[in-house]
Order: sequence, then structure tokens, then C-alpha cells
Amino acid sequence: MKRHLLGLLALLSVACGRTLAADSDQAASEAAIRKMVAGYVEAFNKHDAQDLANYWSPDAVYLDRVTGEEVSGRDNLAKRFTALFKNQADSKMTVNTESIRFISPNVAVEQGTSTETTGKNPPDEIPYTAVYVKRDGQWLLDRVTDQGKEEAPSHYEQLKPLEWMVGRWVDKDDDDNATIETDCNWTKNQTFLTRSYTVTVGDEIKLSGMQIIGWDPAAKAIRSWTFDSDGGFAEATWANKGDRWFIRNHGVLADGRKGTMTNVIRKIDDNSFTWQTVERTAGGELLPNIDEVVIVRAQQ
Repeated sequence: MKRHLLGLLALLSVACGRTLAADSDQAASEAAIRKMVAGYVEAFNKHDAQDLANYWSPDAVYLDRVTGEEVSGRDNLAKRFTALFKNQADSKMTVNTESIRFISPNVAVEQGTSTETTGKNPPDEIPYTAVYVKRDGQWLLDRVTDQGKEEAPSHYEQLKPLEWMVGRWVDKDDDDNATIETDCNWTKNQTFLTRSYTVTVGDEIKLSGMQIIGWDPAAKAIRSWTFDSDGGFAEATWANKGDRWFIRNHGVLADGRKGTMTNVIRKIDDNSFTWQTVERTAGGELLPNIDEVVIVRAQQ
């Protein structure tokens, strides 16, 4: 037993020694890469195109995912840097290295952000991924990909599929002598849509209300909030399926009962759409559906 224990201890000692040596080598390699990054920034700020290109491997590749530009080879990179410095004579760079991880003893991947300034222009922050290779004891850039900053679509872009609703709309029911008029408009900066409506029977306005439609960036969905002149209110989530929008409402009626309903909108063309209300409840009681009607754009 003692002999086996001694053998195990010896094996663990060797493994531990190898791990410590590997950790020491990796720490030295990381320090060398960080020093290289500092030298790269210094060469950039001196506008020394050839010195800058020497930090890259002979067959390196630079890829800008935003513009689609791809440059291959150290010589072509030197030409690119020369042209860059000629066009931007006062450009400067700083770099923030966020992480360095080693794929193998001779390959490392850096994640970072470069910040470039030119004249009085706002700083341009560019996230990047850099792959380094170790050749003849020297770490060199082998591939760099500029990610570009991903900008979330604006609220207007998210609501643009509903832009056709802007305008004045009319639904007439000759049997009941009723008219529903709706006006839809953009708010300032096109961040919300507002819809105001009136229900008129004969010459008397029986009901009116206001609806606000907006993009909820937290829920990543179009939502709306509706308020009527009787005191009822509701909020809803809009979902597009095929040629229809399903608007699932839940709210409180003027008498305090909770209510739900789903409105279904189907665009026919730029001047007409259908409207149907299904799955109606009030105080937990199921109510009949409201048949589909055609609503048309009012004549100017």
C-alpha cells in the first residue's frame, strides 16, 4: 500500500509541476500579447504604416463586418494603413483589452474595444476579436474582425409595419344608424402611434376614447393602452401572424369588472381593413364574438 501511495504522490507532483509550468508560460504569453497591443497602438498613433503592418503575420486577414471590407496579407495591410493615415492625418487610437484566452500554446484570442478619434468628430468605439499566432517565438496578429456596434432598431422601425394605419377611418352601420370614426397619427419622433375614436349614434356621441401604441423594448413586443370615456381601460399585446394582427386585451370595465378580448385586424389594401373581436369576457362570463366588419379610409 505504501509503495502505491508513494507512486501516486510522485505522479501528482509531476502533474502539478507541469500545470505550474503551463500556467507560467501562459502568463508570460499574455504579458507579451498585452505588450504587443501597446506597441501596436503606439505605431498607429505615430502613423507608421509599415511598423503597424509588421505586427501582422504575412498572410493575416482583417475583416470589417460593418462595411464588408476584407484585407489579406501584410503588404496589403500596409497599403491600407498608408491610405488611412493620408485621409485621416489626425487620427488617434486607444485600446481596451477585455480578455485573452488561449486555444493552444501557440494560438490566442483577444476580445477588446478600440476607440478611434479623428479631429473633432465623436470617438468611434469598435468592438473587435483578434486571433494571435506564435511564430518563431513572436506573437503576431493573424486575423482581426471588427464587429461594429449593433444598434437596436428604433421604435419607429419596430412600429413601421403599422404605418399604413395612419389617417382617418370610418365604419358605418346603417341598420343601427351608427358611425365609428378613428384618427391615427404619429407622435413626435414617430415613437408612438395614437388612435382616437368616437362612436356616434344618430347625432349623439355615445362613446369616445384614446389608444396609444408603442414598442416595448423590455418585452420585445408591440403593446397598446386604451382608455374610453366611460372610465374603462385596457392594455394589449400585438402579434403578427400571416396577414393578420392579433391584439390580445385585458383590462377593467367602467363598472369594475375585469374583461378580456382579442381584436383581429386584417389589412385588405392601403384604404381598407377588416376588424373582428373574439374571445370576449366580462367578469369571467364569456360574451358573443363581434362579426368581422370592413373599415375604409375616409375620403379627404
